[in-house]
Amino acid sequence: MKKASSLLPLAAAAALFASVPSISFAAPPAAGNADERDSEQPVTDTWITSKVKAELATTEGVHSLDISVTTVNGVVTLTGVQPTDIAVKKAVAAAEGIKGVKKVDSSGLKAK
Repeated sequence: MKKASSLLPLAAAAALFASVPSISFAAPPAAGNADERDSEQPVTDTWITSKVKAELATTEGVHSLDISVTTVNGVVTLTGVQPTDIAVKKAVAAAEGIKGVKKVDSSGLKAK
């Protein structure tokens, strides 16, 4: 009789798992053109600042840690010091390329 009672917990566990619905994972949406992927949600100043900082961090020749980025009503202000005028121009261009940026004020961003 001991064998039958030891199977009881196993049978209960099997019944429990059988009643749990299966989980399926949807495939990510297919990559379409940029218009299909763009959200209709408004872009916030915080989002713009984050995106500008990320873009600066991946822009060759730009020392992103030496640039302060603030955004107010879509106007991005860059301040700091870069090694060259080319780095300053690259930083401005990177910021201008971010969705939601209305203007870039780089008057506080200088070359050494």
